[in-house]
Amino acid sequence: MDTLKGIFVDPFADMIAAPDFLLQVLWEGLVGGVLYALIALGFVLIFKSSRIFNFAQGIMVVFAALTLVGLHEKGVPALLALPLTLGVMFMLAVAIERAVLRPLVNQPDIILFMATIGITLFLIGLGEIIFGGENKVMITEQLGIPTGSFTLEPFGGFVSIEQKDLTAVIGAVLLVGVLLLFLNKSKIGRAIRALGDDHQAALSVGISLSTIWVIVWFIAGVIALATGIVWGARAGVSFALEVIAYKALPVLMLGGLESVMGAIIGGLAIGILEKLFEIYWGQPLLGGNTEMWFAYVLALIVLLFRPQGLFGERIIERV
Repeated sequence: MDTLKGIFVDPFADMIAAPDFLLQVLWEGLVGGVLYALIALGFVLIFKSSRIFNFAQGIMVVFAALTLVGLHEKGVPALLALPLTLGVMFMLAVAIERAVLRPLVNQPDIILFMATIGITLFLIGLGEIIFGGENKVMITEQLGIPTGSFTLEPFGGFVSIEQKDLTAVIGAVLLVGVLLLFLNKSKIGRAIRALGDDHQAALSVGISLSTIWVIVWFIAGVIALATGIVWGARAGVSFALEVIAYKALPVLMLGGLESVMGAIIGGLAIGILEKLFEIYWGQPLLGGNTEMWFAYVLALIVLLFRPQGLFGERIIERV
């Protein structure tokens, strides 16, 4: 009886009793969800255009952040290091297309997936050679990102909001907005969507596969840099950041591997729900640390009833 009360009564009673604390939890979940959605977008864009599941997206986050910090350590001003890092990510996109993807055109999907694992290992080694393996501090203040906090007093309570988290949310919203406009309104964006909808038809009307691959991998690099700056400001810059990309996997399973909107909504949903579950159910009933596995369990439940994810397209094959 006490267990049922702890599951179905106490959490909701706590939410009603302390609405200001509930808002704090929702805010923390929203910030985490925005960052999950950013990482998932990198996976979705590459998969839509090339049918490749990019295992290297996590290390791209690390490599972009390390490049930015490394350039600043060499004396490059932060506001100049930022476009230079974007240039590095563009050159990386060109190198991946020329050296890895182009020779593997028309190869089975598993070969392309293994190739992204090879890219991951290469970037880990290259990053350690160039930047070393020690932890670094993100140049948050030098980039003009505020590091203070301010408080709100809703319902007569107390909610603390870190300015860097608010900046991250606003920046992510703007980035996603620009990306959606690019995909829906620009000629290149429509080409990317066409390539994702029907590979052969897109190629037959003259869409350049190599050009689209470079552009998409560069966009994934831009997303990786934005994610690296935000996560680096929260947890420092190190190769451990790579594991953050694994949190995108349940987001992709929940939202659908080919859906940009699914990545956004799935990321927000998982960020908020895992934080709520951790605070109101995980800590009182399970001792905490449920954020490590909650997203995967939620995604598994969704897959049992909708294997293509909430926003993925149902695939029907006639045999």
